[in-house]
Amino acid sequence: MGEAKRRKQLGLMPTVHPFEAQLDADGTLTFTQAPDDAALRGTIEQALRLALPYGAAWDSQFRTQLVLHGRVDGTLTTAEDVAALPVAPHRHVTGELTTGGQPHEGDIRVDGGHVRLRGVQHSFDGQRWETFPANADPNVAVRRLLTHPAARLTGETVASLTVEQYREGRTDIDPEPPAELLEAIEELAREYHGETDTEWLEIHRELAPDAGEDSPVAKRVVFDLTQPAPLQTPFSRAFAVLGNVEVVPQEGSAAYSLDGEEWVSYADGQTVGDGLPAELAQLFDLETVPVTVYADGRVEWDENEIPDEHADRLRTELRDTTGAGTPDDWARWTRQMLENVYAEELVIPDGTELPVPTAVRLDIPLDALTDPDPLAQTFMESEVTFDGQSWRDLYDEELPEELSAVAHPGGLN
Repeated sequence: MGEAKRRKQLGLMPTVHPFEAQLDADGTLTFTQAPDDAALRGTIEQALRLALPYGAAWDSQFRTQLVLHGRVDGTLTTAEDVAALPVAPHRHVTGELTTGGQPHEGDIRVDGGHVRLRGVQHSFDGQRWETFPANADPNVAVRRLLTHPAARLTGETVASLTVEQYREGRTDIDPEPPAELLEAIEELAREYHGETDTEWLEIHRELAPDAGEDSPVAKRVVFDLTQPAPLQTPFSRAFAVLGNVEVVPQEGSAAYSLDGEEWVSYADGQTVGDGLPAELAQLFDLETVPVTVYADGRVEWDENEIPDEHADRLRTELRDTTGAGTPDDWARWTRQMLENVYAEELVIPDGTELPVPTAVRLDIPLDALTDPDPLAQTFMESEVTFDGQSWRDLYDEELPEELSAVAHPGGLN
């Protein structure tokens, strides 16, 4: 007993922080009991927002439970049929945050501990609460679900994230997901590829039995973020649900690398060109033309490069996107561009202004000129000048000297 007391005083014993909360259909959380410490409350809230579906995901989960429990009359054929089923807008959640200690299966891992849900109830009026009972026979429930044609409907893909995970622990995600999803996506990648060295190798050998005995130094997968299907079924390819989106591994996207340079597809054992998925490799093969956008609003290119019929659209869209011709808008756009390019090399104190370029050179894919999508989705910034004379390659290893005042210590070559 004395040892336990000593360990607790030293902060070595797990500490349990119980909580209760109300959750509405859109994911707004209101605590009725929670730790006084704001950081602990924030940890609980972040865990619940990722673990408990809201918005369309809650609608899908609730309506699926109605079907599984035989509470739906008639046949659901279309998304409109499913949407007509009422959804309880209120939930009551109980559980605890434990700092320290070991999580159990089903617990939500957080920095320094884990969150365990003890109960989740729902209500239509916020007064009378209930919980769906466990199905006595899951097979009957699933057969009941699959009698509805709407169970075969899927959700629309809203984003695709290429996730590269290295055995050493590094994870690269492109494009970078919203901040609230970043850690969750990294955790899903670890789970998908194998959290321990043993799991990492076992999964590799299952997917590539003829690849030899060497363990990959890196693995890659494309996660599609999709809107939830109207109904959830056992045949869904969703790997996880994060708040209001489903995470679905893109078919055929999984690959591995034995040296960190060459990538091999798990689907067919073929080398993936340039270490990129095919659709990304094609992006770098596009024929492009350089276009220069000036702070004063001028947009210039070689007159032989771009057909005249595209000139007005090109100038208008690039001015609107970059803010060229409007000093404040141009300063905001160029600042964001420089921060994105040199994110790891700059330390910018709050309130510090960055030098404003006088012009930026863009590479515009020729195919984009006849595409109805906005040009901002296709062009890439390539060079910048701060004086109108000296041009700096944005992807050169050397940081422009104009940014030396905000360079990370030791980061300016």
